[in-house]
Amino acid sequence: MRIDGNQAAQSLPERARSANPSPASSAAGSSSGGPLSEDQAQFSGAPGQIQALTEQVLQFPEIRQEKVNALRQAVVGGGYQPSSKQVADAVFAYMLAPPAALQGEAG
Repeated sequence: MRIDGNQAAQSLPERARSANPSPASSAAGSSSGGPLSEDQAQFSGAPGQIQALTEQVLQFPEIRQEKVNALRQAVVGGGYQPSSKQVADAVFAYMLAPPAALQGEAG
């Protein structure tokens, strides 16, 4: 690659200069409250989706009583007898990733 220092600098047309401001002019524009003075972000549809999902989740009961009753009847009636491996696996899984409700207490 060869750089020729003898060529005269060419000026950009006014339109190109305003589209690509130099760092010095950007700094000046930001202090004067121009269009570059603050960052902005827009989320397309995210707040509405979050609200809809929140409403769906709130429709479910926190405790599924029918499942609790069925398990209670199985334990009382002797129909629920987990193996020692099932118990050990459940304890190990709990130690690795405690339920979300308890994570706030542990932190």
